[in-house]
Amino acid sequence: MIIPLTEATPENAGAKAAALGRLIRAGFPVPPGFVIPTAAYRSATAHPDPSANPDPSANPDRSATGHASQFDAGHLSQSGTGRRHRDVVVSAWLVDELAGVLDVLGESSVAVRSSGSGEDSAEGSAAGQYDSYLAVEGLAAVVAKVQLVWGSLWSRRAVAYRLLHPERTPEIAVIVQRFVDAEVAGVLFTADPRTPGGAAVVEASWGLGETVVQGLVTPDSYVVHAAGEIDRRCGSKATRRDRGAGGDGGGVVSNEVPVEQREKLCLWDEQLRRIARLGREVAELMGGPQDIEFAVENDRIWLVQTRPITAPLDAPEQQPQPTDDESVLRGVAGSPGTASGPARLVRGVEDFGRVEAGDILVCRFTDPVWTPLFGVVAGVVTEVGGRLSHAAIVAREHRIPAVLGVSGVMSAVEDGQSITIVGDMGTVTVPGLLRS
Repeated sequence: MIIPLTEATPENAGAKAAALGRLIRAGFPVPPGFVIPTAAYRSATAHPDPSANPDPSANPDRSATGHASQFDAGHLSQSGTGRRHRDVVVSAWLVDELAGVLDVLGESSVAVRSSGSGEDSAEGSAAGQYDSYLAVEGLAAVVAKVQLVWGSLWSRRAVAYRLLHPERTPEIAVIVQRFVDAEVAGVLFTADPRTPGGAAVVEASWGLGETVVQGLVTPDSYVVHAAGEIDRRCGSKATRRDRGAGGDGGGVVSNEVPVEQREKLCLWDEQLRRIARLGREVAELMGGPQDIEFAVENDRIWLVQTRPITAPLDAPEQQPQPTDDESVLRGVAGSPGTASGPARLVRGVEDFGRVEAGDILVCRFTDPVWTPLFGVVAGVVTEVGGRLSHAAIVAREHRIPAVLGVSGVMSAVEDGQSITIVGDMGTVTVPGLLRS
């Protein structure tokens, strides 16, 4: 039942896997791999193992909060199967198949990634809504991650996202690929409609791309114009993620970035032009502007994901006029619009119960688990993150303003204090703020 990634189609493996398969067939640099198709998920859910007793703590999204108001109502009622299907286990015959194809792939470390039926489609990105795992080592670890990826189809965040983008029959495939040990990784929007000629926009940071897509750092930002000129803005790249030391199924670790590297751009001009050129070629193949994730390993550029741009940077980033107003904090324009309301400081899922309609979510960064909040709040402010991160994309899809990378905002703003954010300019106004 397992198929090569080159044979993936939207019908048998979801849009994400199908796009990667199409890139490979066209000769683009995509890590090799295979797909556990949606048919395997259907088979597993049709014949669940009654002896299975998964540990819900293995997936923190299942028990993240006891708050059961706007985040739980109806979220697991689709087809009446959500709670049962998220605990499906991998059958013995599929484990045997996995053992064989992993041997053929011959990689000591792989990425285990979701490809949901509505993920990476023209209708919705589902950015960060389903689980993926990097640097997975060994058959047992791969099997465990496949089960978690299947289960993520029915996580609170994924079901809440699907309320905006309904699917007739939610299903999920699983991609297993060679893991890329990235020195630098990031995201490319192949065409920014806000710029003459639709320049390419790149955000990147040291290490694995998780830090950029999850908004864990404020990345370096580049605009690569059609004529070759490049605009650059150095980010505050304080942390990086890399493959761990191995053992116990592999995984990734976080480390601090040395100060001298934080202040150094992570991509040079020739790499940026190669990335932009690959992006143009992918967009031509796929028939429209693309949101592409890439990784650089030993100066080789790998493409690890491409999807249609569902949430474009659709408003010119307005440059705020110089001002002596000490109450204005500045960050990255993530999603257009203006909103005023009480700041709700959220440090973790334990704070979700305090969030009310009309609040402005203020946080260090947003985890995909937090997606249900985006359907409640009037706007989002983060201390770190870029405009191509999952948080920014989902904010634009929800049509709420977002300002990202506002250094120190968690200390500058008091919980419940009235603030105003302007997503077009990347500003947060905090009345009465006095800087030290």
